[in-house]
Amino acid sequence: MSPDDFALIQPDLRPTEIALRQVLIAPNEPVGMLFFPESGITSITTDHESGRIEIGLIGREGVVGAAPVLLGSDRTPYRHFIQTAGEVLSIEAGALSAAVARSRTLQDLLLRFVQVQLVQTAQTAFANATFTTDVRLARWLLMYHDRVDGNELTVTHEFLAVMLGVQRTGVTVALQSLETKGLIRGRRARVEVLDREQLEVMAGDSYGTAEAEYVRLIGQP
Repeated sequence: MSPDDFALIQPDLRPTEIALRQVLIAPNEPVGMLFFPESGITSITTDHESGRIEIGLIGREGVVGAAPVLLGSDRTPYRHFIQTAGEVLSIEAGALSAAVARSRTLQDLLLRFVQVQLVQTAQTAFANATFTTDVRLARWLLMYHDRVDGNELTVTHEFLAVMLGVQRTGVTVALQSLETKGLIRGRRARVEVLDREQLEVMAGDSYGTAEAEYVRLIGQP
């Protein structure tokens, strides 16, 4: 974001701590606030009686709530909640909309991020329909790793099962497969990335499309 565009929204930004599992945007309710993560990760899920699955995630590279507000809606059918606790800069939807109305460059930047999110969601659908659980797990771990410092990821088997839309036993088997290959080390409620390069090889075509689109449209995160 350019200094001039940042100056437009800076007076309305409020530092806010976010807690694990905190819901930032509830499904089918008006979006009153948007959030620029400084740290932590937000998960976007589709929730139905038949189950719940993750369709996207946002970290410090983006903004939570951009799509419905910038595309002329005031709500979304998807839940946005905190997957990893941290800090965000929050801003009222009206204040951001007013800033966007004053700056075409700010609007373009935020819409480019919406484009990246659309690509990420489409890539998730592709991965879920095409690849085995261990490959999808490798992709998910890479996306998490992209958004944190260090190689230790805080996540439970139960949470991974929900995010990937599989049984817990399937996650356990997939984690064991990656660990046997020397790509990760599993710990209680944690996964340590040991070999990122080979993890990318494992993920194959399931990973990299949305990330390349981000670099093309916005720059290196």
